[in-house]
Amino acid sequence: MKSITLIIFGITSNLAQIKLIPALYDMEENGSIPKGLVIIGNSRSPMTKDEIDAYVSKVLHSDNKHHTHEINDETVQKLLARINHFAGNLDDDSFYPKLDAFVKEKRHSETEDRIYYLATYPDLYQHAFEGLKKNGMNTEHNGFVRLMIEKPIGNDLASAKKLNILLADYFEESQIYRLDHYLGKETLQNMLSFRFANGVFEPMINSEHIDHIQITASEEFGIGKRGGYYDTVGALKDVGQNHQLQMIAFATMNAPKDMSNDSITKERLAILKSLVPNPEKIIFGQYEGYLEEENVRADSKTDTFYAFKTTIETPRFKDIPIYVRAGKMLSETVTEISIVFKEPKNTLLPDEDQGNQPNVLIYRIQPNEGIVLKIYTKKPGNTLEIEPDYMQFCYKVDPKGHFLPDPYEKLISDALAGNQTFFNHSEEVEAQWAFTDPLSEAKAELLPYKAGTWGPEASNELIEQDGRAWLEPSPEFCRI
Repeated sequence: MKSITLIIFGITSNLAQIKLIPALYDMEENGSIPKGLVIIGNSRSPMTKDEIDAYVSKVLHSDNKHHTHEINDETVQKLLARINHFAGNLDDDSFYPKLDAFVKEKRHSETEDRIYYLATYPDLYQHAFEGLKKNGMNTEHNGFVRLMIEKPIGNDLASAKKLNILLADYFEESQIYRLDHYLGKETLQNMLSFRFANGVFEPMINSEHIDHIQITASEEFGIGKRGGYYDTVGALKDVGQNHQLQMIAFATMNAPKDMSNDSITKERLAILKSLVPNPEKIIFGQYEGYLEEENVRADSKTDTFYAFKTTIETPRFKDIPIYVRAGKMLSETVTEISIVFKEPKNTLLPDEDQGNQPNVLIYRIQPNEGIVLKIYTKKPGNTLEIEPDYMQFCYKVDPKGHFLPDPYEKLISDALAGNQTFFNHSEEVEAQWAFTDPLSEAKAELLPYKAGTWGPEASNELIEQDGRAWLEPSPEFCRI
């Protein structure tokens, strides 16, 4: 039986508790986890087998809004049988040869397929890379070696380039899996099938038919316990530099020549490099009460909201504005892309209230995932009255189950299979920072806003001065 070893540096981290351990449980439950997978969790403090089992079981049974379905004890036991613990500090040179020996001891075959998952602090990355290289643990002698590393990759273009150079010193690009969990979201991936497997809409995704594009990623909650991290990053760098730029890329990229990693990445990268940053068209905000949050500086100037306008500098999208907004403590939690088409020409119903309104194609990333087309139809009755309605594709979700795989489940499975399609290439990361840096450096005023609103009033002015308005996300999409 072939053996793959997944080594998680930081098994007790918040990331591991909230995302990785639940994802591994789901893979065990649905049978997608390889039979020969061995999991080795690393943390600084020693743990016996009983202690690591108790810890993992507690994590799975804890209250986790990202993992709410029923936990099956038989599945837990199957997962625990795979899990081992190996203590050690990543900045200790003597740790790595001991870890190497432990991995070889636990493997089920002569092959040495390994995945290293860095669920730890970025300041430990170089120690890990050095230790792995010195002990020959980064090279593929008798099986594959892969590295999974979380966003953010750097905190600006200069630091991202530095980290990518560092990664290239220790690993081949084919070994590096830069993870942005949004790329694992089902609806985001489904956009490619919807666009390129159907001949109806794709011919209309251009400046001849589109008036503008809106992208919203709002959360009705605050930063919670993430103050120590969030206050050093802010909203734009936390979700704008990565998630929302990838959403733009998926919605507007040209058709790849095939569904391979190289082809899809090439088209995503072409969009990212064509995006035009405009520092004069960005709004920053901070919700009232942010300064009282845990681990936030009393004089913090960190943004918890932003809205900006951009364009794609290609003939296909010439003069199509893209309005992007995101933030915390907003009116509702929703992430969606709205393609707003131009108002119909030569309409037969110009005098009706709805007769000249545009159609809107909406990709709802969360919640109630689906793809929706806003259309206009005759209201039943004896008079000619037009009303809006929606044609919807909704996932057939079992409310008692988890039909849609978690993004981490999908991405871990892809890494195990060697599929880099929905991971970021180094050039993508750098293109994203090249776009974001001028916006981050803009001398825009930090505007306060009340919780439960849609952010500072200036964000409305940003779009209204162009004769447009933000769309109100509908809570009615894809209700079970």
